[in-house]
Amino acid sequence: MPTGESDLTVPAENPHTVEVPFLDILMPFWGDPGQFRDAVESVLAQTDPGWTLMVIDDAYPDRSPGEWVRALEHPRVHYRRNAVNLGVSGNFREAARVASAPYTTVMGCDDLLLPGYVERIRQLVATHPEAAYVQPGVEVIDGEGRVTAPLADRVKSMYRPRVNPAGPVELSGERLATSLLRANWTYFPSIAWRTDLLKRFDFRDDYEVVLDLALQIEIVREGGILVLDDRPEFRYRRHAASASAKRATEGSRFQEERRYFSEAARAMHEQGWGRAARAASRRLTSRLNALSVLPSALVARNGAAARTLLRHGLGR
Repeated sequence: MPTGESDLTVPAENPHTVEVPFLDILMPFWGDPGQFRDAVESVLAQTDPGWTLMVIDDAYPDRSPGEWVRALEHPRVHYRRNAVNLGVSGNFREAARVASAPYTTVMGCDDLLLPGYVERIRQLVATHPEAAYVQPGVEVIDGEGRVTAPLADRVKSMYRPRVNPAGPVELSGERLATSLLRANWTYFPSIAWRTDLLKRFDFRDDYEVVLDLALQIEIVREGGILVLDDRPEFRYRRHAASASAKRATEGSRFQEERRYFSEAARAMHEQGWGRAARAASRRLTSRLNALSVLPSALVARNGAAARTLLRHGLGR
C-alpha cells in the first residue's frame, strides 16, 4: 500500500499533559474544503479530550485544506497525504492500518460530531465492555447543515431496532444479521469500532458502497456485539453531491449491492441462519431504493442505468 508523502505530528508544548487517546478519529479526505473545516472543528470541540484526529488526504488536487490542518498546530491533530489516490475502499483500508487507539471512528470529511460524541462513546464501551462496535444516535443534515429527514433515512428509522427506554441495547447473532440485511439502518461514519477487530476484518477492496455492511456482517458472523444508542451525538450529511447518491443515479450502486447480497445469502445459508439468508435473497429495501431512483435515470435519458435499476428492482 502506498505510504503518505507527508505525515505531520505536531508536538505539544508539554507532551506529558496530553491524555493517552481512547479513540482514534480517522478522516479520509476528498471533498468540499468548507465542510471539511467544519468537520475538523467539530472534533476540536469535543468535551472529552481522549481522542486523536488523523486526516488522510487522498491526493486531493487542492493542497490548501492540508495546509489549513497543518496551521492548526494542535497536539492531537495529524495529517498525511497519500502519494497516489487510493479511492474510497483504499483510503478506508489505510485508515484501518494506521489506527492504534483501542477504538476507531472512520468519520466522513463532511460530517459533524456533536460535542459529547467522544464522551458518550467512552460511556457506552465502559458499560458494554463486550461490544465489538457502537452505533450512537444520529441526526441527518443536508448540504447546508440543516437537520432533515429524507426518504432514505425515514426508511432506515422504520427498520432500526427500538432502543430500550432504560438505555442502549446489545444486538448480535442472526437477529442482528437479518435486521442489517433487510435494511442497513446504521450510519457507518458515526460508528466506533474496536480497533483490533477493525484491523482483523478490514474493509474489502472489491466494494465501495456496501463495504461497511460487509464488514459488519463478517463481525456479526464471528459473534460480535453491536451496542445501539439513541442519544444523538453525530450529524450525518446527506446531499445529492455525495458519491453514493451519484452511484445510485448511475445504477452502479445497485450492481454492487446485487453482487453483495447474492454472496451474503450464500454465507448466511452456510452459517445456518435461514432468516438472514432469506433477507439477503429478497433484498427488499435495496430493490425499492433502485425503483425510487429509476425516474431520475429516465429523465436523464440514461438507458443503461435505467436497465440496471429495473433489473435490480424487479429481478429475482
